[in-house]
Amino acid sequence: MRVSMDRTLRVKVIDSCGLTCTFCHNEGTPVSADNHGRASAPFLPAGRSGRVSIYLGTNGARFVSAPVIPDEAFRTALAQLRDALGFDEVHLTGGEPTLHPRLPQIIALAKSAGYKASVTSNGENGARSLPECARAGLDHVNFSIFGTTTEELAQVQGSRYRSRQRAARKMTALEESIRLTLALGAEARANVVIPDHTHVRRVHRLLERYSPQLSVRVLTSLADGDASLDAVDQLLKELDAKPEAVRLIAGTSGFRIAYRLPNGRPLFVKHIRPLRLPETCAGCRFNNSADCEEGYYGVRLYRDPHGTFHVGVCIQRMDLCLPVEEFVGSDVCAEIRKMREQDLHDLTA
Repeated sequence: MRVSMDRTLRVKVIDSCGLTCTFCHNEGTPVSADNHGRASAPFLPAGRSGRVSIYLGTNGARFVSAPVIPDEAFRTALAQLRDALGFDEVHLTGGEPTLHPRLPQIIALAKSAGYKASVTSNGENGARSLPECARAGLDHVNFSIFGTTTEELAQVQGSRYRSRQRAARKMTALEESIRLTLALGAEARANVVIPDHTHVRRVHRLLERYSPQLSVRVLTSLADGDASLDAVDQLLKELDAKPEAVRLIAGTSGFRIAYRLPNGRPLFVKHIRPLRLPETCAGCRFNNSADCEEGYYGVRLYRDPHGTFHVGVCIQRMDLCLPVEEFVGSDVCAEIRKMREQDLHDLTA
């Protein structure tokens, strides 16, 4: 068993996205394209974009997100959170981060502020964005795989955009982005969710299609419970995967189990453990095994249209967000520090 401390800050750099996945949580914020001119709630849960933010109806979101600008205000926010919680890696999310025209500059700024930099991407714009990102110091890319065939990808898109031709274009772009990332010398990881046994074949196709250099991570689906866990067990049995190590991260609900396939290729399965903030989560209406889907996953940073940076600790409770200046001196920030240390002690005891 390997135990480390959570030191990753998730930063939502842009809201735009070229996919319309029906399960998207959009990092907890409303879809900006459908809420232009709306400075406060109530926000529209759906609109012409065809995109969704699945927790919007109940999470108390109070702002839409705006693109992050690589300026001194962003540098200051990164420095404040680095000093308050010891962060040393930024994980850039969206929307689709590679659609941000200044993503390389954001990466370069984060690197100069003492952070490693990674990106979660669906690959749709990687060919145009990733070469310059690599030159700016990008460390790795987590590719989200929503389908390994055009039919699979089209099936999980909004009804107006459920086109196999459109899905084929997106898949071609993804494949080129993965190939390019590996060619540029950055680490490429693939994340694929398995809701039930009908999705097991997707992982087989993923392993068959892509180079062993692509690190594959299988994610369980919290919404599907035992059906997802049983499907992962089926996959591991079919692959004859042997467990090698459990990798726990103190201070976050996510953890991984590393497996080795008969051909030597590694495979990782990501799970969620029931970690909570002891005070902040105690009275939450979602604090039960059925409604709390993510637990305490970590800290997220957002920028609103007025240029204010907000810190969030739960995408199901966006009403807990605080401006960064207020957050770093808050009881919640102190609670996170204390909880991380206690969790590290418990996991290594």
